Amino acid sequence: MQDCRLVANDIACRRGDRILIRGLSLTVESGQIVHLAGPNGIGKSSLIRILAGLLRPYAGTIERIGALALTDERLALDGHQTLENALGFWRKIDRASGSVADFGLADLLDVPVRFLSTGQRKRAALARIAASEAPIWLLDEPLNGLDHHWSCMAQVAINAHCNAGGAVIIASHQPLSIERVQTLQILDYAA
Repeated sequence: MQDCRLVANDIACRRGDRILIRGLSLTVESGQIVHLAGPNGIGKSSLIRILAGLLRPYAGTIERIGALALTDERLALDGHQTLENALGFWRKIDRASGSVADFGLADLLDVPVRFLSTGQRKRAALARIAASEAPIWLLDEPLNGLDHHWSCMAQVAINAHCNAGGAVIIASHQPLSIERVQTLQILDYAA
């Protein structure tokens, strides 16, 4: 896997007339996992979107080495396509050729995405990220909607990605049971 690094320097996040976060800096490199922790509404999702380049920071800078893949509450799979075709679309876009972590989707490949349950959709989103071959994963609430088994399996896949040299930033209000995770309390940067 290619080297990767994501650095946020002195980030401020403004949504509407409200400053949510001020003075946040973080660095994540190959083999590292950072958990952006905090209650709902604190700015975790906005920060993930800033790190992905989808929102501009109110202040501060982002530097990145390596491709990234994002999963958030917006399922990036066409609901009218079968799961196999929807995932295949992203494999072509990402020019991915590697194997995909098993997220228990083999029996669902012929099902249109719109008919998948919440947990199945979350597993499909994680499978898309894993198949992207991007070294940096940005995961917004990746465990929401997953039962205990699949929550554990998702964390195993995240850990395996980092063991292979990837980097992961997880925004979640849920506790994680991943070794060597660094937790950044977003509440410490609330404006």
